Amino acid sequence: MTGLRHIGPVREDALLGGRVRMRQPVDGYRVAIDPVLLAAAVPVRAGESVLDLGCGVGAAALCLLARQPEARVLGLEIQPDLAALAASNAEANGAASHFSVVAGDLLTPPLKADGAGFDHVMANPPYLSAESARRPDNHSRAIANVEGAARLANWVAAALALCRPRGTITFIHRADRLDRLLAALTGQAGAIVVFPLWPMPGKDAKRVLVQARKDIKTPTRMAAGLTLHVAGGGFTQPAEAVLRGETPLTL
Repeated sequence: MTGLRHIGPVREDALLGGRVRMRQPVDGYRVAIDPVLLAAAVPVRAGESVLDLGCGVGAAALCLLARQPEARVLGLEIQPDLAALAASNAEANGAASHFSVVAGDLLTPPLKADGAGFDHVMANPPYLSAESARRPDNHSRAIANVEGAARLANWVAAALALCRPRGTITFIHRADRLDRLLAALTGQAGAIVVFPLWPMPGKDAKRVLVQARKDIKTPTRMAAGLTLHVAGGGFTQPAEAVLRGETPLTL
């Protein structure tokens, strides 16, 4: 397929066993399973509003709407070409009336919460810290993978600012940065659930889902989590059910 100005050629791929079709760049950051797991963890109900911070090409938003088509999702994306692709993907999946996209920076977001705030905020921020990571040569991949001016604490602050009181904030991130994520939430949110994503039995978790509720003081809880792969390398049955959109994740 033809490309966009700054991200080069794009191609069509599928998620949720083909229920979600999306165009994404051939080069640069490419969607894997993380946005699918993120979307599956948001406890959204019909009619509720969701903010997808750093929505990319719209993978998490479209997966969420495949499960709950009566939700309303707004995506914020710093790369205009990716924002345009996300809007195009929403149209291609028949979700344009429920998923809109705004191009902008979360440090100075060109949007305001509707009324008292969004019912849910979800985010899949860059996993690598600006201080320790080598930036990839590909510009789009670098923005997606390595923090820029917005550090992890800024992502959490933006999510808190735009979430309604008692609403949920859900992040997927690297397990070795869990301390920073929890530190940013401390004092601002409670009912925090840490949900490890175990690569396979006996292996340390490399990813975690973290969910919190704004202005709640309930203590933090460590959940059992989800084991992604069997020893032979394929997905476990519970993971496969989530990745095919057959069941959500309950944190």
